[in-house]
Amino acid sequence: MPYIKLNTNVDVADKSNVLRRLSQLAAKETGKPELYVMVALTHNPEMLFAGKDVALAFLEFKSIGLTEKQAKSLSASISELLNTELSIAPDRIYIEFSNIPAAFWGYNGSTFG
Repeated sequence: MPYIKLNTNVDVADKSNVLRRLSQLAAKETGKPELYVMVALTHNPEMLFAGKDVALAFLEFKSIGLTEKQAKSLSASISELLNTELSIAPDRIYIEFSNIPAAFWGYNGSTFG
């Protein structure tokens, strides 16, 4: 049930690789099966951060049972991945973390709660 939505103004050449790496990272860091991980990518939109259009990213990371400790670790891991894969400096990345109650996460006609 982890969901990552990545928005970046970088033209992502190897989208599949970035999506796959984010999916694996989410599963590993949350301890959830990758079977339930979903990742979305929007790339090359017009975006500014600190008044500049230099490479940047905004991510939404949502999951059931996400802890503050996991969020801190994920912030470091995601920033490193985006720096390595897309040359986005960590100080040009915002990440919004959300811990979603199981009863408010729908799947397969029901919810996890």
